[in-house]
Amino acid sequence: MVEMESDAILESAEKVDVALLVVGDPFGATTHSDILIRARSKGIATEVVHNASIMNAIGACGLQLYNFGQAVSLVFFTESWRPDSFYDRVAENRNLGMHTLLLLDIKVKEQSEENLARGRKIYEPPRYMSIPIAISQLIEVEEKRKEGILSPETTLVISMSRVGGGPQQRIVAGTLSQLGKQDPSIFGQPLHSLIIVGTRLHPLEVDFAESFAIDGTWRRVARDVYKVLDE
Repeated sequence: MVEMESDAILESAEKVDVALLVVGDPFGATTHSDILIRARSKGIATEVVHNASIMNAIGACGLQLYNFGQAVSLVFFTESWRPDSFYDRVAENRNLGMHTLLLLDIKVKEQSEENLARGRKIYEPPRYMSIPIAISQLIEVEEKRKEGILSPETTLVISMSRVGGGPQQRIVAGTLSQLGKQDPSIFGQPLHSLIIVGTRLHPLEVDFAESFAIDGTWRRVARDVYKVLDE
């Protein structure tokens, strides 16, 4: 709606007060920044009220925010489109020892190719990428690229859903392989995010996140692979 009707939003704002409510931080999407720039160019007064966002709420898992590199989006694969460019961003973060936040795909108000071609405004049911699907795609790309960036048995990851401290919040820590074998219900309801733990892992981060670990594999891999020594 925002992308398609931004002109209408700005036109109305020249006459009356208009509020645009978004999920997450207002500057988490380039579309929102574009609207703000265009409003200012038209002399429309603007005010931004910041909101809670996954970009800072991820600290709930115990990893330090300043140890995160660039965030990466992971889209649903299709039969004809299986992009792996995200792998390069994860590799860049990992080479610097940084954690990577993967933002999992959301399909809301999407049309099938047939309905789109026929001009029928019939929309598919909403789809939210789950942790098992995300992990299967990560492992598929690792098997294709073979660079060892996402080795299933030695890469630590943390899944997060409904982040905000409420009773529906779920945080699960372990290796890629471990999380991929779990019953999907363990990860809670969408929306989901997945963190690929960087090699510059701190002992306090290991201790904090251990409370969310599936078993002792978390600490063993942190010690033997990430070379994190107990303090």
